[in-house]
Amino acid sequence: MTTLLLAEHSNSKLSEQTAKALTAALALGAPVDILVAGHEAGAAAQAASQLAGIRKVLLADDSSLAHQLAEPLAATVLVLADGYDTIVAPATAVGKTVAPRVAALLDISQVSEVIEVLAPDTFKRPIYAGNAIQTVKTGQARNVLTIRTASFRPAAAGGSAPVETVAAAADPGISRHVGSQVSESARPELTAARVVVSGGRALGSAEKFSEVILPLADRLGAAVGASRAAVDAGYAPNDWQVGQTGKIVAPDLYVAIGISGAIQHIAGMKDARCIVAINKDGDAPIFQVADYGLVGDLFEILPELTAALPAASEKAAG
Repeated sequence: MTTLLLAEHSNSKLSEQTAKALTAALALGAPVDILVAGHEAGAAAQAASQLAGIRKVLLADDSSLAHQLAEPLAATVLVLADGYDTIVAPATAVGKTVAPRVAALLDISQVSEVIEVLAPDTFKRPIYAGNAIQTVKTGQARNVLTIRTASFRPAAAGGSAPVETVAAAADPGISRHVGSQVSESARPELTAARVVVSGGRALGSAEKFSEVILPLADRLGAAVGASRAAVDAGYAPNDWQVGQTGKIVAPDLYVAIGISGAIQHIAGMKDARCIVAINKDGDAPIFQVADYGLVGDLFEILPELTAALPAASEKAAG
């Protein structure tokens, strides 16, 4: 049995999501190869080769794979598929578009959002917005999995696997990349941040959101998140949304401010290692999952809390 892991990368840089998905792939108990499919992606392939525990890295480098569109990427995976029992992808935007297509073309069922590997054919995955955990035994000779990377720690570095060049499949030519709009931020990337400060609808406005959330995030060196209600109200941009229909995060520290704790939001942050909730409603559901809770007026608490904390730069210097 052998496993093929589809790497998440930006051609020049390997995403940490790959290392986390590798932990799940290694739990299958079979040798793991990593496929880096992109354009001028040699740097990403070299980074992948340094992950511990893998057999080799396959580099498919072609201009048709530059933007990792689902059709040409799935075609390249399918060319390699006969040599693998399990095909694994992080449950990212790319993985969620490519893996279902690969599974459909292989005429098998995909197992989505795996959070635990019990056996090579048995997995746990959340359902009903994370309110129930389903155990799935596939009974298939071959499996396609997407991995909820927030549930896995990154695999260790220190490997020195060989990088082998493979040919990309012919581009089916049924889609084309028109353009990308990428938001730039000096803050940590939300899904990879060690600390996340999130605000909810109780902030009341975009101005208040910026006034109290951002200074605290700056103090902690944190990424900024938001509940769906805050995003829908226009307090925060869409790519800050944490939850079932937003981003799944698992930081070391998650600070939920003015967030009631709707199921939709809990599903996106419940794997955080320490959850701190600040809300004036002592009966808010967020306190049921919080490790520490503070009941009070956030507009009084946050300025005091922010002022009491040393800046992230000061902590680094100290």
